[in-house]
Amino acid sequence: MQADAARRRIRSDATSLFVRGFGYAFIGLFALCCLLPFLLVLGTSFTNEGTIAKHGFNIWPREFSTFAYKIVFENPDLILGAYGVTIFITIVGTAVGLFLVAMTGYALQRPDFQQRNAISFFIYFTTLFSGGIVPFYLLVKQYLGLGDNYLAVLLPGLMSPFLIIMMKSFTKSIPHAITESAKIDGAGDFTIFLRLILPMATPALATIGLFIALGYWNEWYNAMLFLSPDMKYRPLQLFLYNVITSADFIRNSSAASNVPLRDMPLESMKMATAVVATGPVILFYPFVQRYFIQGITVGAVKG
Repeated sequence: MQADAARRRIRSDATSLFVRGFGYAFIGLFALCCLLPFLLVLGTSFTNEGTIAKHGFNIWPREFSTFAYKIVFENPDLILGAYGVTIFITIVGTAVGLFLVAMTGYALQRPDFQQRNAISFFIYFTTLFSGGIVPFYLLVKQYLGLGDNYLAVLLPGLMSPFLIIMMKSFTKSIPHAITESAKIDGAGDFTIFLRLILPMATPALATIGLFIALGYWNEWYNAMLFLSPDMKYRPLQLFLYNVITSADFIRNSSAASNVPLRDMPLESMKMATAVVATGPVILFYPFVQRYFIQGITVGAVKG
């Protein structure tokens, strides 16, 4: 009997070791597949345009060149200003939006809030139907008067129905008895929210905060609609988009005029702008990855 138990234990350990090794190998291969596109973008951004046209994209530059970055950073004052505008909008929008989303999600899951079902329906309704671009433009531009104002970029991204529903699902995991006991001790609703709910909702706050921050960091459409070209500093994504479109226009115009313009690094510029736009996000993500995974998991289970 002891020999049979030992053999079963050995087979179990061997099976566990095989499954674990297979899992590590699969995750490592998947991580490599996710990493290769970033390496391809980075390598191509430092590659000569003629080499790209001849050999295609490569992870390691065949002919090293920084010409694309020289064009992108041709006006350092403008790109630094674009970085400053984007960082300011991202920080302020994330802080305010995170507070509003957290407060709304917490209120909607409170059993003692009588209007929670009606308000939840209206929030969910906006995920199915919207007024469209024209009413949105008229609202922001004419009725609110936010043309050429950074608030036109900041305000629309403060709250999202998806994020409110995610926060509501997460705060359901916090026992309502904590709120009741705090009320017995004399704490108000706002004190309960600040001192009890927010500290326990750190994973959800990190997850939702990352979503809001990425939305603001990648924002360019509202900036294109409401910020005129006369403004000196516009968000980073719109600035890089204008750099690419200008280079493409110059290249196409020269081709139509039968003027050779082979030195314009259009393809490498696209990759360089991608590096410039995503670099800070990649550096920031590891600090919130642990909370991000936990918040996504809890939100999915509780939803």
